[in-house]
Amino acid sequence: MVESWDFWVTVFLGLLIVQYLKQLWSSRNYPPGPFQLPLIGGILRIGTGISHNILIKLAEEYGKIYTLWLGHRPLVVVSGFEAVKEVLVDHSDDFAGRPVAAFIKIALGKSAAAGILFSSGDTWKQHRRFGLVTLRKMGMGRKLMETQIEMEAKYLVESFACTKGQPFDPILPITNAVSNVICALAFGYRFSAEDEVFKQKLESVDYVTKYATSVSAVLYETFPWLMQRLPGSHQKLFDIFKKENSFAMGEIEKHREQQNKYEPQDIIDFYLLQMEKSKNDPTSTYSDDNLANFLNELFIAGTETSATSLQWALLLMVSYPDIQDKVYKEIEEVLGSSESFSYQDHKKLPYTNAVIHEILRARYILFLGLPRECVKDVTIRGFHIPKGTFIISDLRSVLLDPEHWETPEKFNPHHFLDKDGNFIAGEEFLPFGAGARICLGDQLAKIEIFLFFTHLLRIFKFQLPEGVKALNKEPMLGFTLHPHPYKICAIPRSTST
Repeated sequence: MVESWDFWVTVFLGLLIVQYLKQLWSSRNYPPGPFQLPLIGGILRIGTGISHNILIKLAEEYGKIYTLWLGHRPLVVVSGFEAVKEVLVDHSDDFAGRPVAAFIKIALGKSAAAGILFSSGDTWKQHRRFGLVTLRKMGMGRKLMETQIEMEAKYLVESFACTKGQPFDPILPITNAVSNVICALAFGYRFSAEDEVFKQKLESVDYVTKYATSVSAVLYETFPWLMQRLPGSHQKLFDIFKKENSFAMGEIEKHREQQNKYEPQDIIDFYLLQMEKSKNDPTSTYSDDNLANFLNELFIAGTETSATSLQWALLLMVSYPDIQDKVYKEIEEVLGSSESFSYQDHKKLPYTNAVIHEILRARYILFLGLPRECVKDVTIRGFHIPKGTFIISDLRSVLLDPEHWETPEKFNPHHFLDKDGNFIAGEEFLPFGAGARICLGDQLAKIEIFLFFTHLLRIFKFQLPEGVKALNKEPMLGFTLHPHPYKICAIPRSTST
């Protein structure tokens, strides 16, 4: 019995060594990177001393293009403005594919490659086109869209005013306001902050974004066959996906029952109308499953990104009161007693516009962007990238590239101002990505951040609570890089109404 056991152990180790040698041989043509170990690849290097700038540090060691191995799977990381631009812009179509994470495949099943974020090919092309056209129809870039955002901005101002200048945490009211913009677009109505369904949806967003960079997530991508059978945080995430999908399907059915009773009012209405128009088209990818995924992606991505940027905005204004004062002074001088203003007013407010852009640059909110997939063999900077390879474009490295920013590690609005104080933004400003898969909601995010930011700074002076000398300006590690929890005081300005 002992001899039999020794035999099978020897066979297993032999197969493991053979597989490992084959992996090393197949990796010889990939860009260099951290040494890959059997089974786990190079993830041990990431897991030791991980920080939000770990990818930049690896680029300093291995070059602008390097390879991380997740088990046996190569992940090519592209760093710095020139290399990222070459991938996202010059070879945009070559890297337009989207790999689907192992967890997503299990959680969503046949719908894993639905919607926009995780889809490729015809599904992605049709849904991206639908998203762009529908947002324009609903008023993107026009006063109709801004009216909804302005209404939420006023609710947010009221929420801040209720604190009566006492220390408070602004994260929840900011998240509620941003999320309700998305709800109005997607479902045609907003939630009250006390609504239990709304609270649960926001908790789901928070859990999903925290899980994405957890040890459990990395292990799931490396050993999906094992993790699927083990308990852990990923099991809770399965339940969240089911609940969110059930909610979306319920909304779709409600809208279908009322279809044709009125003109399309929200994204679900427009999508159902598109399904009806395309029902005889054999190439159509419009379906209830795709719509449910589209809605969930919109809610999660649309809430988390803008809300996190606004959290950073207030933290930085408290940390740099001189900059906050300059923003307020410019708003007052330009807008005066006008009760209403629009996104187009950003052209009249160069310093305020520069500050907002610097917030998005200096506190870029994503640890890493969603990977892309090479749809054909491509050569980038002398490296052969085979078809099917996963690519990460490190946008953080672009926004902190010392070759393109005077003081990349410092919060400095003058990065976006010329010597005469006019606003400028070069092509190296890429917080929303670039190329064919640039963020669908980039324009919505810009409008939201500008209107929320200017409304708040016009009405309140933000300052530290008594006895607090400084706030922590380092981010918390996660898929989105939140600030550490903080409290501030919103002091009504004497000139505000």
